[in-house]
Amino acid sequence: MRSFIRHITTLGLAAVLSTAIVPAAFAKDSFKVAWSIYVGWMPWDYAAKEGIVKKWADKYGIDIEVVQINDYIESINQYTAGAYDGCVMTNMDALTIPAAGGVDSTALIVGDFSNGNDGVVMKGSSDLAAIKGQKVNLVELSVSHYLLARALDSVNLQERDLTVVNTSDADMVAAASSADVTSLVTWKPQLAEIMGTVKGANLVFDSSKIPGEIIDLMVVNSATLEKHPELGKALVGAWYETMSIMSKDDEKGKAARTLMAEASGTDLAGYEDQMKTTKFFFTPADAVGFTTSSALVDTMKMVAGFSFDHGILGEGAKSADAIGMSFPGSVSFGDSANMKLRFNETYMKMAADGAL
Repeated sequence: MRSFIRHITTLGLAAVLSTAIVPAAFAKDSFKVAWSIYVGWMPWDYAAKEGIVKKWADKYGIDIEVVQINDYIESINQYTAGAYDGCVMTNMDALTIPAAGGVDSTALIVGDFSNGNDGVVMKGSSDLAAIKGQKVNLVELSVSHYLLARALDSVNLQERDLTVVNTSDADMVAAASSADVTSLVTWKPQLAEIMGTVKGANLVFDSSKIPGEIIDLMVVNSATLEKHPELGKALVGAWYETMSIMSKDDEKGKAARTLMAEASGTDLAGYEDQMKTTKFFFTPADAVGFTTSSALVDTMKMVAGFSFDHGILGEGAKSADAIGMSFPGSVSFGDSANMKLRFNETYMKMAADGAL
């Protein structure tokens, strides 16, 4: 959107030397989080550039570096390898990359879900059932692949009824213009461009039909969060201050959305079009309500099932519950001895209660 060796010895030695040289009163714990361009993650860029992240980091006596990585999957791979303490990603990618790779991770912030940003497009037909027998271009094993599976469910079809053609998101617009391509699955802004420029393109299914299933998260290393709760507090505080700004219709809110639009390569109208099909949880109370709902557990069970069926739950996974996941209220799913993905509402609730 959408090689795990940590240099512990080198980093540990550097930490020891820096502690020995720098007086304790001036020493700060430093953290790095990664983000990539997408409507739901542009607030991190704004929060960093406008000093909001620094303000909250300073409040808790830490340093936080917010780093943009152009390649979304590469950002998750780097997080999984230990180069970053946190990273933005979808719920499915959190399960199939860091969790499946053995890295215990926590969904610290549940920011939004796709509510029409992802869609299935057919050329020359508005009947989803007519996709049977066609080649469908999409980013294989991504949330687009998951969306296709859910779309097929709605018309009693299965993947074996068609052929998936793995296509990079960067190549999707060009592919859509080819006469050889009849169906595809992608996300905005590519989806909007295709619908606006490709003759005969029909949006036959989109993520608004499966609300709450494609979720955008800020994920952090669970061990790091346990050792440094101040990191969680600072990130959550910065996020909801930014949400408060960008959700308003005043000049400051418009200016914030304009900066986010420009940083993502579009204009204000283009960015706000993407926002319309994104269900942002602008308040922490809304995010807590979503995170504590039983619907989230059901969604992650479906995601786990899809991931197992497509062989992306990691080597040796023998069932859809190979990876343990925990949810608020002491609810869990999967192997309790392999608990690797945790949905934790604690810090968002602190924000909702004004306790940060």
